[in-house]
Amino acid sequence: MVSSSLKSPVNALFATVFAVVLLSPAPAAAQSKGKANVDKIPAKVMSALTARFPNPEIHKWSKEKENKIVLYDIEFRQSGQNLEADISEDGTIQNWEKEIAANELPAAVRQAVSAKYPKASIKTVMAMTDVKDGKDAMAGYEVVLRNPRGKDVEVTVAPDGKILEDSGRKK
Repeated sequence: MVSSSLKSPVNALFATVFAVVLLSPAPAAAQSKGKANVDKIPAKVMSALTARFPNPEIHKWSKEKENKIVLYDIEFRQSGQNLEADISEDGTIQNWEKEIAANELPAAVRQAVSAKYPKASIKTVMAMTDVKDGKDAMAGYEVVLRNPRGKDVEVTVAPDGKILEDSGRKK
């Protein structure tokens, strides 16, 4: 029998260990920052994401419809790098993007952007990769610029320097 002087410390230790185990989150394949609410992302989508990008820290996601296909647009960080992936409901990765430094842009892309927006500064650059038949193919670059008036403009440029989309284009 345990003496009454040992009951209190033993009970306290047991209660502390029990509380730590009970309150500790279970390890997860994907971590969430803020209000990402990853529990609402379908299992097939999460499986595809974590198979390609182990241990993503999901910051934001949305469900969208493009060309009659439901996509989950997931923004996350992995190994200190910002990434984004579009994954269909069935778990197929359609495309993904990773943030790169402006000095990593191909010369043709840098020249096209600076010719179109000579006084703008580059804010962020995402290298875009399309996934076709399970294979990655470079699609281009999303470049977010800040013009001299402080307005952000997003330009999508093909690897050869052709401007594909331009949010600052006058209509």
